[in-house]
Amino acid sequence: MQKERGHQEVAALVEARTGLKTRWDQGTPEDAEVSRHLDTLLGEPLSSDRAVEVALLNNPALQQTYEELGVSQADMVQAGLLSNPVFSGSIGVPIGNLGITEHEFSLVQEFVDLFTLPLRKRVAKEQFIADTLRVAHEALSTAADVRKAFREFQARRQLVELRREVLLAAEVSAEFAARQREAGNITELELATEQATAEQSKLDLSQEELTLVEDREHLNRLMGLWGPRIQWTLSESLPELPAKEAPLEHLETTAIKQRLDIDAARKQASLMWNALELAKTTRWFGRVEVGVHTHRDSDGPRLFGPTLSLELPIFDQRQGLIGKLEAQYRQSERRLTELSVNARSEVRAARARLQSLRMQAEHYRTTVLPLRDKVIAQSQLQYNAMQIGLTPLLTAKKEQVESYRGYLETVRDYWMARAELEQLLGGRLPGSTEAPVSPAPPPAPAAPEHSHEHSHP
Repeated sequence: MQKERGHQEVAALVEARTGLKTRWDQGTPEDAEVSRHLDTLLGEPLSSDRAVEVALLNNPALQQTYEELGVSQADMVQAGLLSNPVFSGSIGVPIGNLGITEHEFSLVQEFVDLFTLPLRKRVAKEQFIADTLRVAHEALSTAADVRKAFREFQARRQLVELRREVLLAAEVSAEFAARQREAGNITELELATEQATAEQSKLDLSQEELTLVEDREHLNRLMGLWGPRIQWTLSESLPELPAKEAPLEHLETTAIKQRLDIDAARKQASLMWNALELAKTTRWFGRVEVGVHTHRDSDGPRLFGPTLSLELPIFDQRQGLIGKLEAQYRQSERRLTELSVNARSEVRAARARLQSLRMQAEHYRTTVLPLRDKVIAQSQLQYNAMQIGLTPLLTAKKEQVESYRGYLETVRDYWMARAELEQLLGGRLPGSTEAPVSPAPPPAPAAPEHSHEHSHP
């Protein structure tokens, strides 16, 4: 039995759809090369593709799933073997050493196995193919999960920076409010409000930093990392949207043709049909054993000849087995229908979500963010002309940062929706060059030292 059989097919399917290689850790010397390759990948700044490659090579749950191929292959090998012949014999020794020893021997082989062997092999082979497709589907699902987690971590890192911007603006505003209160220009309520906002911003930043740690650890689990290997760094910020969206027509048809779990369900229905046909073909045959027999009595010649044993299917005509297989065949057909219907619906929903998020991100980029930048620029001009105080300027700054935050979250959701759509299609969408998203708006203004900060027109 070739242990690598099946995984070669899985590796080919995964590479064709992701462009990345996977490997089954079998405890061989070649696995040391994989370990060194992992160290090389993690020693460089990590990209989305590198993270997926690490997971395909190192994810423990995926490696566990690969072992199912060994189980399935063993079942296929077993189905291709004939049952062993049965040898039996007996010797009769006269009591008191009087007379001649009597003995008999027989060699018997199950006969029906010879005729059912091809069909049994076909059923087992189809089961192995279905298992191979399911394992490859799990590998693609893991790749999609890694891409989504990677985008989440990229965005979270930038969102932490934005929280720091919000905190800086809130602290500046609180400091300014304290000086205004000392000058008697604002009430105690207004001062407490600004201070409460600054303290809440500290809590928000702390929560965002904790979520960043959790997102990183989630990605570590998907990549199967521990020890020194968790010290990886990112190679890029969250990418901008592609300049041009990939064609989104005929995706339902693509999913039905390309999804490996649907193909596996199709193969499962086929093998259940063949198993049912096998049971029906042999329902009128019980055990049929043929063989040879030799016998010698104590007072007679040696006898030699063929033997035949027939099991008469009077009571058990495999009614229960056939009924079970008929139900399992119908069950597999319904499962295939369910997967196909759900796949079409999920693709439509994912496509609508991707298009909506792209529209929202474009609206942020082309309309909302430029307007926020304009508000900041005009507020700065009016502040410099002593037409507004520092509080409106800082408020405008906080609103600008929040808009950048909304934009980052929308871009993050877009890339996660894109990974989800690719998972639903069973293959990657063509994409454009990824440009990193600007991490943050311009820095918050500092509180001035001039006396006009205490006046408000």
